[in-house]
Amino acid sequence: MDRAGLAAFLRRRRESLQPEDVGLPRGQRRRTSGLRREEVATLCHISADYYSRLERERGPHPSEQMIASIAQGLHLSHDERDHLFRLAGHHPPVRGAVGEHISPGLLRIFDRLADTPAEITTELGETLRQTPLGVALTGDLTRYTGPARSIGYRWFTDPDVRRIYHPDDHALHSRVFASGLRSVVTLRGPKSWAAHLQRLLLDGSAEFRAVWDEQEIGVRYRHVKRYVHPQVGDLELTCQALLDPDEGHSLLVYTAVPGSESYEKLQLLSVIGAQQPAH
Repeated sequence: MDRAGLAAFLRRRRESLQPEDVGLPRGQRRRTSGLRREEVATLCHISADYYSRLERERGPHPSEQMIASIAQGLHLSHDERDHLFRLAGHHPPVRGAVGEHISPGLLRIFDRLADTPAEITTELGETLRQTPLGVALTGDLTRYTGPARSIGYRWFTDPDVRRIYHPDDHALHSRVFASGLRSVVTLRGPKSWAAHLQRLLLDGSAEFRAVWDEQEIGVRYRHVKRYVHPQVGDLELTCQALLDPDEGHSLLVYTAVPGSESYEKLQLLSVIGAQQPAH
């Protein structure tokens, strides 16, 4: 571990970032040219004391998980992330479209969507980030672990997942998830995580087996997604997707037609969501 090199690199990256670069308010009394250590610690989901010790060449040897969290919080590119791992004495993660490191460009767009339901997902529907209004709409989808991180897996194994979706659309959701999983399994191969999810679902869900046997591919949603929210009722939202082809990540943004009933309900949900999550 190169403590001096790690400390210098962290300081330089922190000082080069501005609050608006990471979706934070600048404030009127800011004297620091870049981010404060406390702000970086919040972005990285670690304690301010721990991060400060790293910049001062002190503290314990950070784990790979800790370094990955710091790399994401500092909005590092892949080359910068790999450099950070090496400075910390770890091998960088293998690059590819199955990783969870979100590109800085996608994060910059995401950080500007605080007043909109939005999420960043992997190709298997694993939610990596959500905006506050996204959490108010669907609940905290980042809390899941293991196979349940995939919305497609949860759809066929957890009946509660379906409650917030309009019942008339359930059959379409099943077809979309099975079709999407088939595409990823074909792309990634029989030893992939996608193939593992396929085997789990074939063993555990009769509905999945029936839909899977239809051999459908390329099934997509209609223009509008319909939700049944426990606090504001029925919502019709348009979902726009921005794909990062290098990572296989998608930024999903949900909007309502201005002036519509769903638009008004979404405004109400933003107030409710500021008070407490929907689920």
